[in-house]
Amino acid sequence: MASGIFAVLDDIAALMDDVAVASKLATKKTAGILGDDLAVNAEKATGFLASRELPVLWAISKGSLLNKVIIVPVALLLNAFFPMAIKVILVLGGCFLAFEGAEKIVHYLFHRQKEGHEVIEEATDGNADEEKAKVKSAVMTDFILSVEIVIIALGSVLDKPLMTQILTVSVVALIATVGVYGIVALIVRMDDAGFKLIQKSGEGSFVARIGQLLVAALPWIIKILAVVGTLALLLVSGGIFVHNIDYFHHLMPGVPSIVKEFALGLVVGIVIVGIVMLFQKVIRSFKKAQ
Repeated sequence: MASGIFAVLDDIAALMDDVAVASKLATKKTAGILGDDLAVNAEKATGFLASRELPVLWAISKGSLLNKVIIVPVALLLNAFFPMAIKVILVLGGCFLAFEGAEKIVHYLFHRQKEGHEVIEEATDGNADEEKAKVKSAVMTDFILSVEIVIIALGSVLDKPLMTQILTVSVVALIATVGVYGIVALIVRMDDAGFKLIQKSGEGSFVARIGQLLVAALPWIIKILAVVGTLALLLVSGGIFVHNIDYFHHLMPGVPSIVKEFALGLVVGIVIVGIVMLFQKVIRSFKKAQ
């Protein structure tokens, strides 16, 4: 009896060792996507009132965790019974990411900045709706990036037993959620941490200077993250197209992959933005005609 228990424990230990090694390898392979995920979600989690930053981030984190709960079993089932569907889902997700990235660029270049009473009205009247819209957008973007992370993690353990695949993909998915949003939480609360350091230390002290640096650096970090997040959307989408569509994979072989992926993401995104804008214009014209 005792020997049987020890044999089971030995099997569990061996399985955990396999999962640990496989998770380390899978995390390395998904490191680039995790970095993009961090940049995109940090940019999406900023721009709220200080009192709403953590509640909004918590709402996005819960949505992200739910995404993983849905994606992991679906990915395992599709990989077992209908692997072609995974490629289709990835390409459709890439189109969504390309659209989001291109839309940000188009909005920055061609939409005028709101000022004066417009900003005041938006701040007082639109906060709740805008917050919900941003959370929804962030969760949707996280869903697409999570699909990419889970698929890459699953691809690194296809030669392993089913239980190792399940545990490895689950560990990577959990790391993606806890790690990414933990770092995002640190970023968005950086100014509060700096303010507390200033309050609790003497004026002109080294600690106070660190606090002042944290407070002063946050706006710049947010601006940088806005740019990096947009670039990440286009790079990830372009990477999805290159790795899952043979024509794009063999297109312009002499061009560096990062340039080709960015260009593809941007071109596809602009095309989709144009289609969406045309569709919206047709809908508006139809409503006016009624």
